[in-house]
Amino acid sequence: MPSYRLNVNGVDRTVNVSAADMPLLWVLRDVLNLTGTKYGCGIEQCKACTVMMDGQPEKSCVVDISSAAGKRVITIEGLSSDRSHPAQQAWIEHQVPQCGYCQSGMLMGVACAMKAGHHGKEIVSELGGNLCVCGTYQRIKTAVASL
Repeated sequence: MPSYRLNVNGVDRTVNVSAADMPLLWVLRDVLNLTGTKYGCGIEQCKACTVMMDGQPEKSCVVDISSAAGKRVITIEGLSSDRSHPAQQAWIEHQVPQCGYCQSGMLMGVACAMKAGHHGKEIVSELGGNLCVCGTYQRIKTAVASL
């Protein structure tokens, strides 16, 4: 069984998986038990599986483990240990969370935009394509605009 090394949430990890084309999403969820990253569509459209890879947003449902090897991956669990990231604080302050389907992917997308130096309404315009099934878009936009 091949081994792949990557850094997940600041910890160097070696994972053994049977296929080089196994999506990073399934490595995170099923091998490393980091279930905050969600499966949505599996075709890179809904953004529910967004993680930060080497500082950039990536859809983990289409990134295979061999492509992720050697990279630094941040999941929602690694964004902060105590919900202190400004995006998480905005989500709490504006009471965004409801069903949770899209939340980790949206938060990771926002965190990536913030890391790139974007702010507020600029980030709101970049959120297009994130699927939210419970309809909290207005709260999300308000929270992001406050950043």
